[in-house]
Amino acid sequence: MVARVRRILREKRVGHAGTLDPAAEGVLPVCVGQATRVVEYLSDAHKVYCALLGLGLTTDTYDREGVVTAKKPVPDFTPEALEVVLARFRGKIGQLPPVYSAIKIAGQPLYKAARAGTTAGLDLQPRPVEIFKLEITEWHSPWLKLWVECSKGTYIRSLAYDIGESLGCGAFMAGLVRVQSGPFHLSQAHRLEEVEAAYQAGRLELDILQPLDAVLADWPAWVVDQATAEKIRQGRNLAPAGPEWLLNAQFDATAGALPLRRVYTDQGQLLALMEQQGQEWHPVKVFNF
Repeated sequence: MVARVRRILREKRVGHAGTLDPAAEGVLPVCVGQATRVVEYLSDAHKVYCALLGLGLTTDTYDREGVVTAKKPVPDFTPEALEVVLARFRGKIGQLPPVYSAIKIAGQPLYKAARAGTTAGLDLQPRPVEIFKLEITEWHSPWLKLWVECSKGTYIRSLAYDIGESLGCGAFMAGLVRVQSGPFHLSQAHRLEEVEAAYQAGRLELDILQPLDAVLADWPAWVVDQATAEKIRQGRNLAPAGPEWLLNAQFDATAGALPLRRVYTDQGQLLALMEQQGQEWHPVKVFNF
């Protein structure tokens, strides 16, 4: 996807925020130009998925593209019985990533080791993830559809596998749609054909591109005077906010203890991202629009 966007827009600086499996579909945020500098913040955002599980089968990849490794009869589960099992996976859990994944062990992606048959000696450790919401939306045996809201790093394939093991009959991920990634919802998404058509018509910024600070909407904002803006452009640290340079002190008063700020010039242009370091604020990223 990144390579195709590069070709369409003739722009080298393109990156994505959150890998989607080949069998999945849905929202894939793509950052262009200076927006690639905020990929890390978007990658950390919460995700929302609609997942379809097939009970009774287990595959080596945990999804429909893998080789079947086990087949078991599916008991006549009631919704209440399924709910008892799902409750174990809500909240903070330790999740073992699938061996067919892009996680690197000793510098090598796991999926390459899996294809080479060399995963037996690898020491895979559970990783902490959080499931904020896990709800049944449909149940017609053997098909179980789930709504999942989760933290970064959560593998829905692993969740499907683990649920299947807890149910005792196994399960694989038959389908997956990422409904939301951070602030971006599926209803806002565009297909590549639309991106290319907008670019050719000169309407990319009007119809497709989101402003860079859409990723940072939850951060408190500072608006600074011209003299302070110049100091920030030079990479200089700032003392705690004061009325002599902060133009919207009332807004910041409700910011709490979050150690991050987005900073705008008095003309409304995004200038920098600031991070609290001790008693001062340091410009970790300065933008040149």
